[in-house]
Amino acid sequence: MNSKILLITLWLFTFSLVAFGQAKTNDVTTPLHLLKPDYVTPYGAPAVDTVKAILDRVYNYLSQVTPAQLVDKRTNAAINDFSRIDTNSALKQGDFRLTSYEWGVTYSGMLLVGEATGDTRYTDYTRERLNFISNAFPRFKQLHEKYPDATNPLRQPVSPHALDDAGAVAAAMIKTLRAGGNTGLRPVVNHLVDYVANKEFRLADGTLARNRPQKNTIWLDDLYMAVPALAQMGKLTGDNKYYEDAVKQILQFSKRMFNKEKNLYMHGWVEEMNEHPQYHWARANGWAIMAMVELLDVLPENHAGRKAVLDQLQLHAKGLKSYQSGQGFWHQLIDRNDSYLETSATAIYAYCFARAINKGWLDAKAYAPAAILAWNAVSTKVTDRGQVEGTWHLAGMAFDPAFYYYRPVNVHAAHGYGPVLLAGGEMINLLKNFVFEITDSSLQLKSKK
Repeated sequence: MNSKILLITLWLFTFSLVAFGQAKTNDVTTPLHLLKPDYVTPYGAPAVDTVKAILDRVYNYLSQVTPAQLVDKRTNAAINDFSRIDTNSALKQGDFRLTSYEWGVTYSGMLLVGEATGDTRYTDYTRERLNFISNAFPRFKQLHEKYPDATNPLRQPVSPHALDDAGAVAAAMIKTLRAGGNTGLRPVVNHLVDYVANKEFRLADGTLARNRPQKNTIWLDDLYMAVPALAQMGKLTGDNKYYEDAVKQILQFSKRMFNKEKNLYMHGWVEEMNEHPQYHWARANGWAIMAMVELLDVLPENHAGRKAVLDQLQLHAKGLKSYQSGQGFWHQLIDRNDSYLETSATAIYAYCFARAINKGWLDAKAYAPAAILAWNAVSTKVTDRGQVEGTWHLAGMAFDPAFYYYRPVNVHAAHGYGPVLLAGGEMINLLKNFVFEITDSSLQLKSKK
């Protein structure tokens, strides 16, 4: 038999085997519904221990790379006596800035994980670093008053220039105080909240705004940079004026910036513009829904504005849910599927959905599977070292799509860590509160525990 005939014989034999297999493997002979889908993201409810293990990786990394220590920048010698702080004092080099708004989110995330798990390492992380800031604050404030142009390691809390410098850290400090933290935090809290409530630029109707990149610009980000601090101060002091301001910001931002057809927010709004380009940036939409969640957490049940804020939260959640990708992530520009999948926003939505479900503000049957899928997606972006991948590194606001499409991502993007901690902590609460099962091959809520 020559080689050509041999090849034809082998081909016919192989074809007959395939044909026989196809004849035997069909909807009658084989339970096709039991075939495993080729999921990109893990599917189904994770175990609490699995979530905690991921959070522990993040904690271990952050605890190593965020030292709460002052050094003499000439000699690198440690400064433990804060009365010796001078213009040569600097923060010991780490991977992240301890006073940035991103780290305000991280401090809140650590507190939540500590509360959800009982692991005091997380709570201590926040308390130790906030105590460090509050203890050093008076001396650095004196130095700033004497040498206003000198480099100051605590410039952000000492002399806030924007809501970014004040609101998120203030909110975390108040949460720490309310949980029995060091009362020495209170002067710093008062200083930061005074900036948010009384010194930040506002439009004529009291809406918080900036004069960049255009005059009289509203940044959606500022809902989170202000509202949680105002809400927490209302809870701490019992003064209704903080609640009133927080509710007003939610409603007045929403009036200008919420797209009622898509149930999404545009990123920026400029008072002098006749047309307002709509770029529905994912993380800014995250800051907005998280501001509403944090306000509802403490807003009195009988407050006149509570229903309006809750209604807005539910509309926004509905819009966000409709744009979740099959991998569980959301796109950098939410409604543009050719923009990249972004981790920090996905983590924020996982947190907000889970928190709202646990509080009874969203339908658990409708939203819990989306929240779990989002967490499962985020978990794939936490490296063995505990770094978070896939987070947009830079901030800013624009009126063209290229700006958003080509922002770089980096494991040193501080914006990713707080949202991952918040999402994991609240996911643990969700798994403790509800039972989930795979029914008809899909994840379903079975019952409430």
